[in-house]
Parts: sequence; structure tokens; C-alpha cells
Amino acid sequence: MSNNIVAVVGRPNVGKSTLYNRLIGERQAIIDDISGVTRDRQYGTSYWNGKTFTVVDTGGFVKHSEDIFEAAIRSQVQIAIEEARVIVFMVDVTTGITDLDEEVASMLRRTEKPVYLAVNKVDNHNRMMEANEFWSLGFENTYFLSSLTGSGSGDLLDAVVEHIEEKEEEPSQLPRFAIVGQPNVGKSSLTNALLGEDRNIVTDIAGTTRDSIHSTYAKFDKEFLLIDTAGIRKKSRVHEDLEFYSVMRAIKAIEEADVCLLMIDAQTGMETQDMSIFRLAQRRNKGIVILVNKWDLLEKETNTARDYEKELRNRIAPFSDVPILFISVADKQRIFQAVETGLEVYENRSRKIKTSTLNEVMLEAIERYPPPSHRGRFVKIKYVTQLPTYYPAFAFFCNNPKHVKDNYRHYLENQLRKKFNFSGVPIGVFFRKK
Repeated sequence: MSNNIVAVVGRPNVGKSTLYNRLIGERQAIIDDISGVTRDRQYGTSYWNGKTFTVVDTGGFVKHSEDIFEAAIRSQVQIAIEEARVIVFMVDVTTGITDLDEEVASMLRRTEKPVYLAVNKVDNHNRMMEANEFWSLGFENTYFLSSLTGSGSGDLLDAVVEHIEEKEEEPSQLPRFAIVGQPNVGKSSLTNALLGEDRNIVTDIAGTTRDSIHSTYAKFDKEFLLIDTAGIRKKSRVHEDLEFYSVMRAIKAIEEADVCLLMIDAQTGMETQDMSIFRLAQRRNKGIVILVNKWDLLEKETNTARDYEKELRNRIAPFSDVPILFISVADKQRIFQAVETGLEVYENRSRKIKTSTLNEVMLEAIERYPPPSHRGRFVKIKYVTQLPTYYPAFAFFCNNPKHVKDNYRHYLENQLRKKFNFSGVPIGVFFRKK
């Protein structure tokens, strides 16, 4: 499975978050003129020219203090060079080339990864003339754009996606599980508890493998591959930025996995970062199991599993048909149940339903609650079939596919979930012209 990560790097306040928002098509990042304001961890999915990739806005990983800005940015650029497929290096025409730009440029010139220089805020003729000085940084792929208005960003994207491989997921001989979650939630401990040995060897030797380790689990008549990204971090000063590094690892692990075991800390609950990981796995159509770790440390009088689970399902709605397990890795409590559940979700994700059964069940559900007419157009669904994709996706053939509303799509998805077991798996529902 290819790594399709595009990292946007550069010093603070050059417009990285604005470009990021434009790429993912949502106003997800906080935009502000105050240097270093982007506090949220920013990564999302972008679609361009029929290709899907993950965009990481590194601005969200720089802490407040001015004196560590430069060190943090150098660290991020180094991580982006190692972990991303494509790097977009953003500079600002209104400030000209700064010393930090020069320094970042010299780091990026040494990589063989594709680097695109995006000169931002070029929104009038004078600035277009001024932008020419940035050619002196020595990047063949230099683009002048305005991330605020969007001018020039299409040309940049056209070039970037040439490096993105849109491969169909390769069928694996064994189910692939990735344990994902924030740092210090217990991912390494769970890996070690399952494998029964300390596989996460951290070493000082330069060039220690950067790719995820695939460990084969074969016990109790169960067999699967565990994609372990938790403990394979070179101990070197470029990785002081652990949070940014762990996000890059999580994105890569999600891309490689069939099922993601998302670990959250019972004491902190589902945080913004956990939600980002969850949504990314969902958009990538991966199976998901939520493991609430350190459940043994919570006061049980004030926290019941039922209330906790209810609140969690509200957070992850509308995709709330996901198994939630309360575990304690330290006490080895329910960790093997996590394996069982992961394998069940893998089965659900691979489930194929006979066309005759599908039509029998779904046409009855459609007859019971027909699609509402839209702008005077009646929608008549004639036939349904499962598409030959690596995750459950269904095509409903009808006379007016454009007039089927989202709430009806949700109704059909809920019916599919009710009649067939797709727990933990995102479902695709498409309408096609009959």
C-alpha cells in the first residue's frame, strides 16, 4: 500500500493553514494573522483529478514560544523528508526570502523526494514581479499562488498528484491490524502483550528501519499481521517533535491496514486528535474497533461503561456502529477480546451478499419507506447490487439518482446495517442511473 502523504512545510504565518483548507475543502484549521496560531493537529483527505491523498499541515505542530519555532520547523522538515511522499514548501512573497526560508530550502534540496515551492500571496501584478526572486532558491517546481483566493493552487495540485499512486487496496493473505492512537496511550504495551515479547526495540543506530514492522500473530488458532508503528522511532534530536512524528506514522499505518484498533485513554476520553484519526480511518473505508484503555484507573462510581459508551457513540456519530471495548493493557484485561473483535470486523468488511438476497431485503425496506420526491421528481429504485470493492459498497439503480437526498441515503445504510452485520465498517451507498 502506497504512502500518499503530502506535507505542507514552511515557517509560521506564510499561509499554510489557508492552503490546507483549500486542499481538503473544509475550513478545518483556524485562520489568523497571529504567528503560530494553528493549534490543532491538522490532517485531512484531499481528492484531485480522481486521486485521494492525505494532506498534513505542519503548522499545527509548532508550540507557542518564539525561540523554539525554528528548531521545531527544522525538525518537521526532517520528518516530512523521511515520511511524506510529496513536500510543498510554502514561502511568502510579502516578506521576501528570509534566513529560515534559506535554511529550509537547503535541507529540501538534499532530498530526492519531489518538492514543490509554493510562493504565496501573489495576488497582483507587482507581487508577481517580486515573486521571481524565489527562483533563486533553486527549485525547478516553483508555483506562484494565492491560497486565500485559490488562484494558482489548481496548477500546483495537478503537479502534486502526478506522484500520488491511486492503487486499489491489495488483498492480503492475512488480516492486517494497525494499533493507532495518541502517544502514551499504550500502543507499544498492547503490541508487546499480544505478541508476548518486547518487539519495540529503540536503537541509536542511524538508519534504523523507518517503515512499520509487520509482526505475525499466530496463537489460539488466530493469525493476522500486526502493523506496529509505535516503537520504531530513531532516538535523534530531529524527532523531538514526537506528536507530529506519531501522526505521520498513524496515517501510514491506517493506509496499510484492513482494520484499525483505535486506542483512547479512558481518563481523557475521545480528544480532537483521536477524532481526526477516527475520521481518517473512516474516510479510508477501514474497519475500526475502539479500545478504551486504562479503564481500571477510572472511578467506577461516577463512570459506568454504559454511560461512557453512549457519550462516545454520540461523539463519533453518524458512523456509530463501531465495537467499543473497555480494556486494561497493564492487567491484560480483555486484550484478547480485542483480537476477536478485530477479526470479526475484518470478516464484516469482506462480507459479500448475494444479489438475490440483497434485493429481497432492500426492496422491501424501500417499499416500506419509499424515497421522497424532490422538486416534483419521483425517485423509483429498481434494483440493488454490491460493488466489487475491497469494502462494502452498494449501487442502487434508479430513474433520478441526483434527486436522492442524504437522509434517504442514511436510511438505506441503516437498513443494510440492520439486516446484515457490518459493525465497525464504513459502507458506501451509491445511486446510479438505471
